[in-house]
Amino acid sequence: MSHEVETMAYAGELPWHGLGHEVPADLSPQQMMEAAELDWSVEKQTLVTLEGAEVPEKKALVRSSDNKVLDIVGKNWNPVQNIEAFEFFDDFVRSGDMQMHTAGSLKGGQIVWGLAKVNDSFELFGGDKVDSYLLFTNPHRFGQSIDVRFTPIRVVCNNTLTLSLSQEANNVVKLNHKKQFDAEEVKRMLGVAEFKMNQYKEMAQFLGTKEFKLDNVREYFNDLFPTYSKKESDELVISRPGQRLEELLNSQPGANYAQGSWWSAFNAVTYYTDHERGNDADSRLQSAWYGQSKNLKIKALEKALEYAEAA
Repeated sequence: MSHEVETMAYAGELPWHGLGHEVPADLSPQQMMEAAELDWSVEKQTLVTLEGAEVPEKKALVRSSDNKVLDIVGKNWNPVQNIEAFEFFDDFVRSGDMQMHTAGSLKGGQIVWGLAKVNDSFELFGGDKVDSYLLFTNPHRFGQSIDVRFTPIRVVCNNTLTLSLSQEANNVVKLNHKKQFDAEEVKRMLGVAEFKMNQYKEMAQFLGTKEFKLDNVREYFNDLFPTYSKKESDELVISRPGQRLEELLNSQPGANYAQGSWWSAFNAVTYYTDHERGNDADSRLQSAWYGQSKNLKIKALEKALEYAEAA
């Protein structure tokens, strides 16, 4: 494994990033946790100076499997154990509403995730299928929140899309570590996720009915990936990513679905960020879910809707 991904397991086909080892598709959440080598706990331990004096207000967050210090946290910081995160999926998997899909750890164990496929999908434009997934991110890292969210993935190219335009949207639940984790409360807060998937379908259908003009789509790409070259005339100078995005309009997987529409333009961006942007597969995975690429895709959807409404 490379430096971002520490351990990982997946069920079914090899994921788009090409990482992890394959496991059977019918694993329970706990079995998936064990297969991904996440069956360890964390404990807050006292910090002392070289002279033996206790450090006030701070604790070391230590992993049980190898006594590795994952981070330094406050004394009131409440860790969520990996077993709690994976138990969150239990009722959904037992009822047949979900199947465990992938699980793993990033950044040396500081970020642990579980991803389950939801039995809820929709199809657009004669075969462009979008599946729904539930992603649980459990950070063992000071300053980062527990994050539980529904996310769609476009099947034809495995682009991870964005389900909402707002960080406060109720298909996403973020919890800090100042209070104890309440799984039932999180499930209640996620209860409107089906409505959000329907809303996303409506946005996708709208984008697919609006055709772009070449000048407008170039402006759109430049909004997302601006060039810092000097302009010698009024002609728009296209950045290298913008040039690549223009090529992807006709070469990306699924380019035949709603070709020439703002849906195609938006998916050129999501394909580029997930599959080509960055130095390697594991950094792209981290960025697509948690970093700059995730934020870029949110902006890309907002901008695509603006351009489509003006078309």
